Amino acid sequence: MNSDTGRVRELNLYRRYFDLVAAGVKTVEVRVRYPHLADLGAGDVIRFRVKGTEETCEVTVERVTEYPDFASLLDGEGPANVNPAATRERQLADLRAIYPPEKEALGALAIKIERRSAVAARAVDEA
Repeated sequence: MNSDTGRVRELNLYRRYFDLVAAGVKTVEVRVRYPHLADLGAGDVIRFRVKGTEETCEVTVERVTEYPDFASLLDGEGPANVNPAATRERQLADLRAIYPPEKEALGALAIKIERRSAVAARAVDEA
């Protein structure tokens, strides 16, 4: 537990997505609605790690929204928030390459995130 926020979760992230999160331009992370993410909520912290490295980036969860599938999620959240470097069609293909149909059938989670350093800087500015 972190004393000033919710729980801290560690999740792996592919390098190409990690770099977008670290730059603060990817503001929605997409995950399948796995049971271990069912209680993820606003105020929680996610520590993303590039798999196989010690490189991490922390974000604060602003909200979690459930969708029936990836297409609905991209339409609801806006593709530029999920990956500003790829078209909607490319993102849909990439998500389906990562998660097979039986995983997508579990439902999709849109996790609205903000870099922790950005959150801290805004709190100082508002003080």
